[in-house]
Amino acid sequence: MSQLVGIDRAMDQLEEYRTELRGYCYRMLGSAFDADDAVQETLVKAWQGLDRFEGRASVRSWLYRIATNVCLDSLRSRQRRALPMDLSAPVPATTSPGNPLPEATWIEPVPEGDVVPVHADPAQRAVFQDTVRLAFVAALQHLPPRQRAVLILREVLSWQASEVAELLDTTVASVNSALQRARATLGTTDLDTRPEPLTEADRTLLARYVTAFEAYDIPSLVSLLHEDASISMPPLALWLRGRQDLHDWYLGFGIGCRGSRLVPVAANGCPAFAQYRAEPGGGHEPWSLQVVEMSAGRIVHVHHFLDTALFARFGLPARL
Repeated sequence: MSQLVGIDRAMDQLEEYRTELRGYCYRMLGSAFDADDAVQETLVKAWQGLDRFEGRASVRSWLYRIATNVCLDSLRSRQRRALPMDLSAPVPATTSPGNPLPEATWIEPVPEGDVVPVHADPAQRAVFQDTVRLAFVAALQHLPPRQRAVLILREVLSWQASEVAELLDTTVASVNSALQRARATLGTTDLDTRPEPLTEADRTLLARYVTAFEAYDIPSLVSLLHEDASISMPPLALWLRGRQDLHDWYLGFGIGCRGSRLVPVAANGCPAFAQYRAEPGGGHEPWSLQVVEMSAGRIVHVHHFLDTALFARFGLPARL
């Protein structure tokens, strides 16, 4: 019996790290589902190696060593994930949607609760939320895998250079050099739009957006957008920018969204909505997960993720 109690305690102790490990693996891999697999593999390997864990490092650093190796192994055989804006220029509203690209092409959204530990203090939560936003995760994918790990461990998780060096079996000088190169690469990307705590004005803006979208009042909807606002629709490669093109898209190829209903969720440190599209026989079926980015009192981008498998991930109903 005492051995079983010890096993239960060990399992509980490992399980305590699942959320923060998922956040780490999500930043590394750009996919919520891949992050789940990586964390599960990490915990299984940790469980299998418990009898060899000698306590020379903390359980947390030991788990991060395993998770880092799992992610690095995974990244050796795959291309970087991206957002449509990373792959091409915007297109006119008259452009045909085209064929979807494979799921492995795209950065995926993730529920905030899956990657931000509930016990984190407010300052730490702000950092975690900022560093799972889609633009930041997409920017991380431009880094070589080891640089990616160094930057996340140092800048997001606030590890000391000596701790990262020990985890990666390298030198402090090598860690500092990798961090410097990673910062230089991120400095060339557009990371200006940062999520801020929602103000009352922001909530009003989002409420007006929902009202306009559900009424399919496109003139009212585009009036809420920044002049250079854009939309994207993974797994479709195309994206559009500018109020006029967005207006024409919604009333052209996007007209099937008329009659939709929006259900609020939270994703990647931003407000988001599950879009249910009207069914011909009545009711509404899952269509897209919209992640909304705002700045200076206007909506600047709406990511429409057309992967309906995300609905179950966000705990959403199969239909309305």
